[in-house]
Amino acid sequence: MVFRSEEMCLAQLFLQSGSEYDCISELGELGLVEFRDLNPSVSSFQRRFVSEIKRCEEMERILGYLLREIQKTRIAVPDEDESPLAPPPRQVLEIMEQLQRLEMELSEVARNKEKLQRNLLELTEYTHMLKITRTFIHSRSRHEALGPQYEEFPTMETDSVTGCTGMQRLGAKLGFVSGLIQRVKVEAFERMLWRVCKGYTILSYAEVDENLTDLDTGEISKSVVFLISFWGDQIGLKVQKICDCYHCHLYPHPENDEERADVLDSLRTRIQDLNNVLHRTEEYLRQVLQKASESAYSWVVQVKKMKAIYHILNLCSFDVTNKCLIAEVWCPVSDLANLRGALEEGARKGDATVPSFVNRIPSTDTPPTLLRTNKFTSGFQSIVEAYGVGDYREVSPAPYTIITFPFLFAVMFGDLGHGIVMSLFALWMVLTEKQQKKKRSSNEIWETFFSGRYIILMMGIFSIYTGLIYNDCFSKSLNIFGSAWSVKAMFTNQQWTNKTLQTNSLLTLDPNVSGVFTGPYPFGIDPIWNLAVNRLSFLNSYKMKMSVVIGVIHMSFGVVLSVFNHLHFRQKFNVYLLFLPELLFLLCLFGYLVFMILYKWLAFGARDSSQAPSILIHFINMFVMQGKDLAPLFPGQTGLQIFLIVIAMLSVPVMLLGKPLYLYWLYRGGKGLRRRRGYERVRRVSEDDTSAAPSYEDEDEEEGLDETPGREPLPKEFDFGDVLLYQSIHTIEFCLGCISNTASYLRLWALSLAHAQLSEVLWGMVMRLGLRITTRVGVVFLVPVFGLFAALTVSILLVMEGLSAFLHALRLHWVEFQNKFYHGTGVKFLPFDFSLLPSVFEQDGLL
Repeated sequence: MVFRSEEMCLAQLFLQSGSEYDCISELGELGLVEFRDLNPSVSSFQRRFVSEIKRCEEMERILGYLLREIQKTRIAVPDEDESPLAPPPRQVLEIMEQLQRLEMELSEVARNKEKLQRNLLELTEYTHMLKITRTFIHSRSRHEALGPQYEEFPTMETDSVTGCTGMQRLGAKLGFVSGLIQRVKVEAFERMLWRVCKGYTILSYAEVDENLTDLDTGEISKSVVFLISFWGDQIGLKVQKICDCYHCHLYPHPENDEERADVLDSLRTRIQDLNNVLHRTEEYLRQVLQKASESAYSWVVQVKKMKAIYHILNLCSFDVTNKCLIAEVWCPVSDLANLRGALEEGARKGDATVPSFVNRIPSTDTPPTLLRTNKFTSGFQSIVEAYGVGDYREVSPAPYTIITFPFLFAVMFGDLGHGIVMSLFALWMVLTEKQQKKKRSSNEIWETFFSGRYIILMMGIFSIYTGLIYNDCFSKSLNIFGSAWSVKAMFTNQQWTNKTLQTNSLLTLDPNVSGVFTGPYPFGIDPIWNLAVNRLSFLNSYKMKMSVVIGVIHMSFGVVLSVFNHLHFRQKFNVYLLFLPELLFLLCLFGYLVFMILYKWLAFGARDSSQAPSILIHFINMFVMQGKDLAPLFPGQTGLQIFLIVIAMLSVPVMLLGKPLYLYWLYRGGKGLRRRRGYERVRRVSEDDTSAAPSYEDEDEEEGLDETPGREPLPKEFDFGDVLLYQSIHTIEFCLGCISNTASYLRLWALSLAHAQLSEVLWGMVMRLGLRITTRVGVVFLVPVFGLFAALTVSILLVMEGLSAFLHALRLHWVEFQNKFYHGTGVKFLPFDFSLLPSVFEQDGLL
């Protein structure tokens, strides 16, 4: 990883006719350059290679249909280890013909299969209808009613003399309509029959036992077989229309049992034949799709690359002779040799008689920002770029973030046990990363964790370190080196007796007694503090001061990094008028606070700790010029504090007025051509707009030189008010930010204590309950207790607390650290790279 973005250049590519396709293909495989659009005023439909792009889109449509059919049959599409190259233009038509033939064949087979399935469903429904309606007829033959009898219609009653009904005397014939209807429509269907036919129909229905597929929608649903008996042709027409309105599937009703049996036998034979034919059709369709799936991945990649190449060719412009394509690209200076090699290889593949070449051209436009990363550093670079893409050639915070980000996280998350669990999880993802990449999971949460696996690994390792410093492992301390505190010395020196133990519930070890305290613990916090009642007060003081020390060092480092930007962009005046005042203001106030913390730790011991003054009181008195009656922390403290306050206060007007007055002097002063030349340079790279500032590393700074050719014209007017207003905002933000940012680092103390207390509460309320049972039953009871403890540890302490610490560490980097030197207003370098192109089929889950 580099400490600033790579140097870029603008280049013209002259691609000879006939080899332009192969040259762009080579560039896409290497991913070296970012193309600029030379036809911004031309619409997408009026460009030269529109027909080729439409052909690629047609092939994408066919491939989409093919992949959906493959997915329906649950055939896996094998991936290739190496991505296939873009096919030459002469093979494009061959691939198009193959895909069209395959589409026609699949469409025909699919239509035949659908027709066979429809016939099979119709025959199955007909079979169910015949079986169920037979029960209706048999129940009627046993003089059981087929449905409700309507006594209010005397025409339906049988005459006792003639034995005929009124409808039969009028010449009306009895008719039947049978079929199937969806279960949800039966009630409405029955009401409609009653209202329209005035009771001149008899409806009988029964539900089919098995679920059937709807012929029109393809959905599986419950169906009902119905039999409608009616008198007269007019009633029959009404019944027919009602059945059509409710999308009923009607089938002919046999007149007698012999005809019904013959139809059922015929249906069984036809269903068996259809099943055989359908099985052979599905086998043939599977064979075709299996063969197509072997080439599907290659076709998808080739079509994607072809379409991308023609899109790039549409960005190019033709020269006046129409024999050469001209492209403009941003390219890293270090990759120019590779760019020339790619053009030579493309010209060789395209059998061009005239080679393609590259020409570097000057430009006043702001180049894009390129920071090369690998699989380890890409996650940390993503954290930085979430704030904003760095300006061109600006100092990048990413290399320092690799250390500072997991360290600040670990300060808030410090626990040896939790750090080990997090490290093992991240290490598993790192060791199995190749297998995980092949799976291509669509789970967004898992993808987020997997892409940040190296960040999680570093956070876990640093958490192990800080856990050892805090001597915390699942809220318990480890007595590795043995405590430096001794209880025995209190009895030896007759400070304690047996009566003292009996009469006091709490006892205090006095380090001033010889032998009680033998020295500091070799590494981290002494484990005896885990037993102390005042443990929280001790850790509060320690972690709060530690947070302030870390915060001031972190912010000072950010201010120091800004000097590298000033020197690189030839802004030496900013070193004296911005960097030095900012650093002096920060160190004279908060650097002095850190000095007092360290001095108090070193100067006062156990014997004179009661005489140690309060740092906070001294720091407040430093601003209000009071506290002369307080004991000083060290000799000469008052004079030093007055000196530091004066230096800090003098830094403010320098920050506020120094840069605006200097720029005004450069523009209005009387130094001949140096005046305008110097102002032009400063204007282009000042006002913290380094994104628009090219580097003039090759220019000398001798006075009296003429203006360098190719620069921007000089501004006609200098607006002193704008510059002063901008600098006023910057000064106020920095001065107030030093106070608020230092206080913001106290979150390290707060979250560290919160994490430790949550861990202690979880141990006391869950794990300790299982450990208290000393009988054999306790061993069995300990298993679910440990499972609950592990689940709560992972969900609350690792996931929720880890996410909280992650977000707070992110804020400390974005707001407190990066704003001291990093502007993040640049444009990211987006190379033309086939491996970075999105695939519509992967987004749709077809690959």
